[in-house]
Amino acid sequence: MRMVSEKEQFPGHSGSVLAARFDRPAAGEPQAVAIFAHCFTCSKDILAARRISERLVERGVAVLRFDFTGLGHSQGEFANTHFTSNVDDLVAAAAFLEQRGQAPALLIGHSLGGAAVIAAATRLPSVRAVATIGAPSDPAHVLHNFGSCLNTIERQGEAQLTLAGRPFTIRRSFLEDVKAQQQRQSIMSLGRALLILHAPRDEVVGIDNATEIFTAARHPRSFVSLDDADHLLTRAEDAEYAAEVIASWSSRYLGLVAPTPPPDAPEGITRVLEADPEGFRQDIVSGVHYLRADEPESFGGTNLGLTPYQLLAAALGACTSMTVRSYARRKKMPLVDVAVDVSHGRVHAEDCQDCSNHESKQIDRFERVLHLTGGLSAEQRDALLAIADRCPVHRTLEANAQVVTRLGD
Repeated sequence: MRMVSEKEQFPGHSGSVLAARFDRPAAGEPQAVAIFAHCFTCSKDILAARRISERLVERGVAVLRFDFTGLGHSQGEFANTHFTSNVDDLVAAAAFLEQRGQAPALLIGHSLGGAAVIAAATRLPSVRAVATIGAPSDPAHVLHNFGSCLNTIERQGEAQLTLAGRPFTIRRSFLEDVKAQQQRQSIMSLGRALLILHAPRDEVVGIDNATEIFTAARHPRSFVSLDDADHLLTRAEDAEYAAEVIASWSSRYLGLVAPTPPPDAPEGITRVLEADPEGFRQDIVSGVHYLRADEPESFGGTNLGLTPYQLLAAALGACTSMTVRSYARRKKMPLVDVAVDVSHGRVHAEDCQDCSNHESKQIDRFERVLHLTGGLSAEQRDALLAIADRCPVHRTLEANAQVVTRLGD
């Protein structure tokens, strides 16, 4: 599903205009709407926010991601903000959506934004699910970033700190506000489905924070490890994984319904959409199904999907397994399990360097290895090996298929 990203703005807690992006499906109305809250001193445009928006839009969920007061492209003075004002900005974002008839059903928060969405959810009746990424169990956790400046802030009322390479003025009111939060009570009274994503090696917000949130939360609650990801999910594959998990998990609680084709409909068009003009990533959509194709990093891709040849090998392997299973079922053979290993010796990115050469005499060679489990006799195993060659995709690959290409409108 194609994504359209629209610039929006709305008044924040203090009346300052907040800059936002509303990511939505290009066609049709979204089935649900989410709000993304970014990490402390970050912005709405961080990689994790964009990836998560893309994946949710593919599921039919629109996402509003915005810059908190005084950050990114939003107006206002950051020095006058604190944790409570962030929560109030989230409530203002929800009110903006509700005025459009699009009250949010899902809140997603990254780091301190994760703590903020938990606190905000208790004030938003429309919210049915909350997801946090690397969130602290207590907003006061952010104070460890201030180091020796804490004493200066306490003594002089404010101090200028360098955070993520940029200067920020932090005032005593910020310290007092985060220390006064009753976050455990907010977690215990959340009353919504909660997904906690956290990396065990997170050096900014330790994994013990995830444990404390999970312990305090009521069911339904879920925890998913982000393995060796860093706090900001700076690696594309980590942000992509978090996005996929949130999209899949939230569909249960948002009641998302995939469009169902008519029962007599033939196999339709498979559409391939370029997802990364700077690289090779492609989104593949066929009916209600979605896949991703890419190239390895060594060939200029981001390695976030199967290569075209791997997809071809997957088609052969899947068809082979289905054919073997169908035959064994019909013949009542004691086949317990079938696995197919498919190898192919060419690389798409290398071949495309010479795509203009139509006289190439190279012959593609696919090798299949069937792993058959069960009390099969030697004759039955031979019969299943032979039937594998009658797989429809196998026959297509061996035949001289014709490909006709034309320009679309």
